[in-house]
This record gives sequence, structure tokens and C-alpha cells, in this order.
Amino acid sequence: MSRKKIAFVVVRYGMEINGGAEFHCRMLAERLAADYDVEVLTTCVKNYLKAANEYEAGEDVLNGVTVRRFPVSPADDGCSETYYIHRSRFARRLRKNLAKAGILRWLSYIFPVWNLGYEADVMALEHSVFYSPALREYIRANKDRYEAIIAVTAEYAPFFFAALDAGEKLIAIPTLHDTRVSYRPFMTHSFRNIRYTGFNTESEWRLAKSILGKCLGQSGIISVGIESPEPADWGAVKEKFGLPEKYICYVGRIEKGKTGDLLDYLGSYTRKHPERALPLVMVGQVFEEPDNSGNARVIPTGFVTDEEKRAIMMHSCLLVNPSKYESLSLIVLEALNDRVPVLVNGRCEVLKEHCVRSKGAVKCYTDEKSFCDALDIILSDPEVRAYMEGQGYDYYLRNYTWEKIMPRLYKAIGIVSGTAE
Repeated sequence: MSRKKIAFVVVRYGMEINGGAEFHCRMLAERLAADYDVEVLTTCVKNYLKAANEYEAGEDVLNGVTVRRFPVSPADDGCSETYYIHRSRFARRLRKNLAKAGILRWLSYIFPVWNLGYEADVMALEHSVFYSPALREYIRANKDRYEAIIAVTAEYAPFFFAALDAGEKLIAIPTLHDTRVSYRPFMTHSFRNIRYTGFNTESEWRLAKSILGKCLGQSGIISVGIESPEPADWGAVKEKFGLPEKYICYVGRIEKGKTGDLLDYLGSYTRKHPERALPLVMVGQVFEEPDNSGNARVIPTGFVTDEEKRAIMMHSCLLVNPSKYESLSLIVLEALNDRVPVLVNGRCEVLKEHCVRSKGAVKCYTDEKSFCDALDIILSDPEVRAYMEGQGYDYYLRNYTWEKIMPRLYKAIGIVSGTAE
């Protein structure tokens, strides 16, 4: 007897793709493969900064999951994606101002869908890096083959067109951030069609309610767990990457949008407390060369295996996540699971939520002074470190194990397929 089919829609997919949302998708897909015939519908893009079909189009199997790749073909009429985004700027700014004033949610009960700026938004998506007419046509023609379609990351073209063309089948995992794209009019057209939306955190859910209002239908928390591969041999890893005995760790894409002011702040701490300052080991693919004019000590590793990454994180004195835009932060959960203290950017509501809910297992900063103060406490006070290590592990166990996550996802599939009890 053939098993029921589930499809995921995501912009990129592969073992070497280490973006948070893409890895999130891969973990869920591989776990569902135990009970469903799981497919991933994705593009041929590997590097998200360019519209290049680096993967071969067609079908592949990866860890028990069928991967269907479709070539991207952004529209070319002499205008850029940026040009069309600019044309819808007035509507986006108006929506953002109304949301910040607390009005947009209530206004949605009168005007749930925004057409102002919508046409330009659609044109922008059709001119974007991840626009694939072939992927869109496949979903249109084959949506009824699937029990449910799970679309990941709301800001991109594949998610939007899946919502338009197969919204009745859709479970959305939007990974929503408080950024400009979340206020663009096309979001209202996406979410009014979606059958069920699963968020990563309470703060992401609150943000969606404030922006989408009536357009947000049935929804709840699904979230995601983490992978815990056996760490690589520490001696070999240490020698391979030239790592010191003590260091701070950053894991993620190396680009200004992710690292923010981290190097400047760390350079300031190094000048103030040279006796306690530690080098920063930066793990991840370099998309922009980091500006280290603040003279922090930096050790880049480039891309590492999952086993190497875990070994590097486990032996670090501290993980720092300086991103302002997160819908969960898998790397924070991985650190907490391994009892590593965590320092995060408090300007990100999701990361701040981790600080509050973990009762101090995660510490946050908002500027250079608070960064230096928090870092100094963590590095200099063994009792604080011990408290953070214990509380962090307990927080992870209470909220983010797979035993807690998967029943929520199965429930969402039941809601979409009409089999929920």
C-alpha cells in the first residue's frame, strides 16, 4: 500500500545548505519520511545572492526524501526587483506605521487584503532570485497528489505562489521577522489563502497577528528541534582550524546583516579588558568579508561539517548571536543543549524572548556598553556561567525536544487534510 504524500516548498535544499530556514525544512522533512512519502519542491539555486541554477534540474533522493529541483527564471523586462519594490514602498510604509501604532490589526477586519502596491509586489517577486515558473506550474498541476504542502519562509516567491495556487493544502512555516518585507501588501494575499500557519515562537506569532490581523487564519506554535550529531574528534578539529584553548563562537552566514556590530563591540571589549578578552571563532560561509577595523581577534573556519561544528561549539566559552532578525535561532538551541552560555542581540524580539523565558540562561545586549558588561560577567564569574549552563539545558528540554515538536506538526497535517480528531 502506497503511503500518503507530503510536499515541502523551500527556496534551497541540500546537505551543504546551512541557512536556518533551509535546515529547519530538512529536519522536518527527514522526520516525516518515517510515516509519509515526503518530497521537497525547490529551486536549482545554491548561492542565494545570485540567480544561478547551480544544481541540476530534476529528481534526486537525499536521506530518504525525494528532492525535485526546478530552474529559476526571473522575469527580465529591463527593470529590477528593487525597482518594483520601490514602487510599492508607499503601501509598505503605510502598513508599517499603522502596525506600529497598533491600528493595522483592527483595520484588517474592514480591509483584510491590501491591493495598494500589490501589483508592484507581484512583479518584484517575479523578478526575484528564486522565481521559478516551472516550480509554480508543477505545484498547480500536482497539488492534489499531496496530503499537505508545507511552505517555508514567507518572504520568497515560491512560498507566495504556493499560497496563491494551493492555499487550501498549505501549512505555512513563515519564519517571520520584523523587517520591511513583512509589511509588504503581498503578505495579505498569501495568508488569506493559507489553511494553517505554524510559528516558531510566541513573539513571531504576536508579530504576525499585529501585521496580518484577519488575514491570519488558523494558527499555532509548531517550532522545530535540533540535530545532535556525534562531535568530531576535538584534537583533530582543533589542529585543522588552528583553534585556541579558549574562545567565543559565532555560527552562521558571515555578512553584515547577520553579524551587525559584533566585531566593533568585541574590539571595544578587547581594549577595555585585554586580560580576559578571547578570540572570536567565526564558523560559516563568507558572503561578505567582515569589517574588523575594531581589531577583535578573529579566526574564520569557513564551511565545516555538522560534526565539526558541534565540536567547535561544545568547546567554546560562549556562543554569541548578534542577528536582529530571527524567528527562532537553531544555533542558540544547539548551544543550550550542549550547556554553552549564550549572548544575543536584545533588539531581536525572538532572541529577547529566549532571554526572558529561559530565566537568565540566555543573556542579551542592546548596545556596546551592555554587550561589554554582559560579556565580562559571563567570562569572569564561574557561578554565572554554571547557572546559565544548567538553566539553558533545562529550558531546551522543556520546549524544544522532538517529542514536543512532532505532535504539533502531525496535528497541523490533520487539520489541512481533514483527518484531525
